Amino acid sequence: MLRHSLLWLSSNPQVRGFAVHSSVGRQMARRFVAGECLADAVAVVRELNVHGLSASLDHLGENVSSADQARQATQDYIDILHRIKQEGLNANISVKLTQLGLGLDGDGVQDNLLRILAEADALGDTVTVDMEGSAYTERTVRLVLAARRQHANVGVAIQSYLYRSQADLDELVRAKVCGIRLCKGAYDEPPTIAFPHKQDVDQNYRQLTRFLLGSGCHPALATHDVRLIEFALQNVQDLGLGPGDFEFQMLYGIRRDLQERLVSGGWALRVYVPYGSEWYPYLMRRLAERPANLLFFARSLASEIVPNHRGA
Repeated sequence: MLRHSLLWLSSNPQVRGFAVHSSVGRQMARRFVAGECLADAVAVVRELNVHGLSASLDHLGENVSSADQARQATQDYIDILHRIKQEGLNANISVKLTQLGLGLDGDGVQDNLLRILAEADALGDTVTVDMEGSAYTERTVRLVLAARRQHANVGVAIQSYLYRSQADLDELVRAKVCGIRLCKGAYDEPPTIAFPHKQDVDQNYRQLTRFLLGSGCHPALATHDVRLIEFALQNVQDLGLGPGDFEFQMLYGIRRDLQERLVSGGWALRVYVPYGSEWYPYLMRRLAERPANLLFFARSLASEIVPNHRGA
């Protein structure tokens, strides 16, 4: 129930307006977001690289309302790719298709994705397509499969809480899509299309992990769950795989101790590094995943609201 409420709040304009202009909201966001400009993100990635971690940069934003905004987002990602190359960073990019025009009329999203992939290809980099809410899942998979016919450097995120994910992985692996990111899923989905209970989501994650590790597609296992990580490592051992055959992925600001432990153990780990001014929906999804953070956030927010109210 708490998770559903937080995800609902992520799209509430009144709460969003207060949080975005609140010092507490901005302070909390900095725990999970590198900053509001590319220079902030570059500094974070450089530090991660020094400690043996790679990164995936995400310029926050989704659901643009015009083709011009989608083209601007596309250019922003091309600029990021060039900045990665110029700075010599060990990083790639993650893109949301609704930010590139998915949801608008026409083929603009496909053209924009292909532009980014072509530029990444020329620069020797890769692109992961983030998976958004279930309303976009089918079109996202179709667009990635179409893009793979032209570019081998495209990957996509698949969510273990969706019933359809095994079938999607079957198709993606057959098409030789590599760099598939397996995550649990962070959107509010109905039980008609998604597992409603955590234990079932975790069990499906295990099943999909086993499938991906045996597929030869260099998967990315995105989880902070120690039990799922141990399960993956046991399967890696059973299959005779090594650090070059897959990678772990984690979110910036979460379980840094575990990140360091895996890297010190010789395992490849990529950190998802978001930045930008559109951080509020991302922050609320992180709070929904880790409700323990909510108490701190709520108390801090209340301490700001009460003095302001008394002084009115």
